[in-house]
Amino acid sequence: MFNDIGALELVTIVVLAILVFGPDKLPKVIQDVTGVIRKIRAFSDSAKADIRSELGPEFKDFEFEDLNPKTFIRKQLTENEDLKEIRSSFDLRKELDDVTDAVNSKETDPAPVAAPADTTGPDLLKKPAAPASDQRARFDADAT
Repeated sequence: MFNDIGALELVTIVVLAILVFGPDKLPKVIQDVTGVIRKIRAFSDSAKADIRSELGPEFKDFEFEDLNPKTFIRKQLTENEDLKEIRSSFDLRKELDDVTDAVNSKETDPAPVAAPADTTGPDLLKKPAAPASDQRARFDADAT
């Protein structure tokens, strides 16, 4: 729960607690706080048990941590056999490399491809010509 609290922060909290409550009342305050934490945990555990019993036997493996979207997606991607099969057959890196090569005109096959005779549009794979020095690039001040 407190994984990111260092030694200096812990010492600071203890010193502040001693200054605020005093050394004679501090043990009583610590007992009260731990009692409240125990009651909250017991209430939480009983609420989880009630929810599991109300959901029925088809949700016996339901975990409340699965309600976190990241945990749910990670669990579905690692445990679902159909998705494992799809992932193993699909190489995303290779597909991205092929698309990048096509966009950069670095195809592995140097054979020219004949263009249709009735092509009227610009070649989208070629880089556009640089604008003339007197022609300024369009700038939208609201977009930045």
